Amino acid sequence: MQSTNHPITLSYFKIWYLAARPRTLTAAVIPVMIGSALAFRDGYFDPLIAFTALLCAFLLQIGSNYANDLFDFMSGADSHERKGPMRVVAAGLVTPGQMKIALVIVFGLAFILGLYLINIGGWPILAIGIASIIVAIAYTGGPYPLGYYGWGDLMVFLFFGFIGTMGTYYVHTLQISFTAFLVSIPVGALITNILIINNYRDMDTDAKAGKRTTAVIFGRKFARTEFTIFLFLAYGIPLIVWLFFDLTAWIMLTFFSFPLGLRVLAMMNTLHGRELNLALEQTAKLVAIYGILFAIGISV
Repeated sequence: MQSTNHPITLSYFKIWYLAARPRTLTAAVIPVMIGSALAFRDGYFDPLIAFTALLCAFLLQIGSNYANDLFDFMSGADSHERKGPMRVVAAGLVTPGQMKIALVIVFGLAFILGLYLINIGGWPILAIGIASIIVAIAYTGGPYPLGYYGWGDLMVFLFFGFIGTMGTYYVHTLQISFTAFLVSIPVGALITNILIINNYRDMDTDAKAGKRTTAVIFGRKFARTEFTIFLFLAYGIPLIVWLFFDLTAWIMLTFFSFPLGLRVLAMMNTLHGRELNLALEQTAKLVAIYGILFAIGISV
C-alpha cells in the first residue's frame, strides 16, 4: 500500500531529483576520478573518456537508485516504519509504471553513451556495462534480489571498487596494473561503508520485510566491525602503496580526512534509528573528500 505521509506538493523535476538520491552520487564519481587520476599519472589520460565514463557512472547510479526505489516498494521493504529519506514510489509521488519507464530511459542512455567507451575498450567495457546494468536491477529486483540475500556489501565493493576504478583505468590505457588494483580497494571500502550504515539503520524494518542484509544476518556488532575494518583499510592501503609501490608520499593527503572518518565511526557506535541519517550523510561526505585528496595525491 502506498504511503500518504508525503502530500504531492513537489514539482515533477524535484520528485525525480529526490528519487535519484543526489547525496549518493559521490559513489559514482570517485571510482572514475581515481581511475582517471592514475591514468593521468601514467601518461594516458583522455578528458573525453573521463567525461563519458563519469556520465555513464552517474546514469548507472541513478538507475540503481530508481530500481531500488521501485523494487523495495514492491517487496514491502519501504513501509511507513522506514527510517531513511523518502522513497517516491512508496510515497505515491511516482507510480511503479512510471518508474519502470524511467529505468528503461536511464539505463538506455547509459548504454548509448557507453558505446563510445566500448569502441575504445572493446568487449571488456561491454561486459562491464552489461554486468553493471544487470546488477543494478538484480540488487533489489528479479527472482533472486542480491541485496535481500546478503550479497549487497560484496557487490558494492566489487562494482564501485575494483570494476569501477580499474575499468576506468583500463579504458584510458587499455591495460591493467597492480597499482590500479590496489588503489581501487580504498574506493570500494569507503563506498561500501555507505551501504553498511544504511543497512545498519534499517535492520529492524528490513528484517520484517524479509530483506536479509549482512547486518540482519550477522547482527549489529558485525556491522560495526565491518564498518571499522573498511574504514582503516581505506587509510592503510595508501600507506602500503607509498612504502612498497610506485606512488609518492602525496597519496598520504588522504589522512587529512581521517578525523572525519573517526567522527563517523563514533556516530556508528553511538547513534540509533533516524539519528544514523546524519552518519550516512557524513560518510558520503567522507567518500567525496577522501576521493578528491586521493586523486590529487595519485596525480602529483
